[in-house]
Amino acid sequence: MLTLSPTLVLTLLTAAISVYAWSNHQLLESWILSPYKVKRQSEWYRFLTSGFLHADWMHLIFNMLAFYSFSPIVEGVFVGQFGTTWGLLAFLLLYLGGIILSDIPTYMRHRDDRDYRSLGASGGVASVIFASVLFQPTAGIRIFPLPFDIPGFIFGFLYLGYSYYMGRKRGDNINHDAHFYGALYGVVLTLALIPEVGPYFLGKILEYIS
Repeated sequence: MLTLSPTLVLTLLTAAISVYAWSNHQLLESWILSPYKVKRQSEWYRFLTSGFLHADWMHLIFNMLAFYSFSPIVEGVFVGQFGTTWGLLAFLLLYLGGIILSDIPTYMRHRDDRDYRSLGASGGVASVIFASVLFQPTAGIRIFPLPFDIPGFIFGFLYLGYSYYMGRKRGDNINHDAHFYGALYGVVLTLALIPEVGPYFLGKILEYIS
């Protein structure tokens, strides 16, 4: 009997909805995050539904490839720690919660901006990536076009710094705040669920440095 993991189900579901929404403008407009409409029409569901939409193929492939690459590590640790049912629920809380929570600062900043729109699973993907960095802090991560791997914990610091800087600069149309706050949510939730990961993470870094 074929068992579909949450990682595979979420990847396929997100891809299917994103592609369908490209040819269905009504669905896209009703699901995209519009802080202005959320505030005035109480359409709070947009915090979640916007995470199943993407702007184009590049946006979709990048997010889903990152999600599919890092999720099995996190999913496996959660299931091993809490058992199948609670482990998978914890994984869903990490990913879906990351999508929702990472959009709150965006909502607060743009809730009176009639024209602002935001979409994508970046907040949830960042949550999963940073949970995996806690579990495997010295594992190599390849960043295109660099020809070498960067240890996960170094990648994490660079990622947070870059996302924070670009979020303040607002020099492009990417919601860098979602990356930053999604990553922080992933770290905080993982440490809250599995506190012993904190000392393990620090120990691995010290071992790597020495």
